[in-house]
Amino acid sequence: MPPIAAISATADATRVRLSLNYVRSTEGAGLTPLVVPPYADASRAASVLDAAAGLLLTGGEDVDPRLYGAVPHPTTQAPNPARDETELALLRLARERRIPVLAICRGIQLVNVAFGGTLVQDLPSERPSAIVHDQGEERSRRSHAVTLAADSLVASAAGSTAFDVNSYHHQAVDRLGTGLRVTGRAPDGVVEACEGTEAGWWLLAVQWHPEDLTTDAPGWDRGLFRAWADQVRAFCATR
Repeated sequence: MPPIAAISATADATRVRLSLNYVRSTEGAGLTPLVVPPYADASRAASVLDAAAGLLLTGGEDVDPRLYGAVPHPTTQAPNPARDETELALLRLARERRIPVLAICRGIQLVNVAFGGTLVQDLPSERPSAIVHDQGEERSRRSHAVTLAADSLVASAAGSTAFDVNSYHHQAVDRLGTGLRVTGRAPDGVVEACEGTEAGWWLLAVQWHPEDLTTDAPGWDRGLFRAWADQVRAFCATR
């Protein structure tokens, strides 16, 4: 059986919700997805990572600003405390156990907060730009460029240092957390990729949504999932 990878999801009062493209992209990279809902008791995260050898932190609602000492902006969505607590617990355990992590959109923001960083809560009002970072419903359209550091995990995984990505977010990394390195930016300077700097732990986070682009002819976004899956398999071999 292929290695199991935990994929975080959100939930409302009646349903657990997750884009199927996260599951498809994970399966396409040769892993077995395990969807993880927000738990009322975040300590359950330990049992999830007892079974999983990889962690994918997904997109979704805004991280609670109180977690980084900020007052909520008028445009910031209502928090989902159970999701925040569950994903922070999953990330903390993955860090302790050196489980490979791929983080997407909300995921890069959650990672930054977990490492002591802060977020821009509303790009249109706080960092006005000609770049449209929320392209609406056309999720597979590549709407702006990113430039990546040549010596980065993300450039190595994608096989390129510059390409166009999709974009649907209104928040972004502001002050970078300790133990992270910025490795990609949009033309207006918004952080589009970062990675962990701790030896022996593979952590890659991006602001765009590669899960919606893995069927495109260019292999950039498949490469991100493939690199993560390679690390998951390597981690399995050490267990």
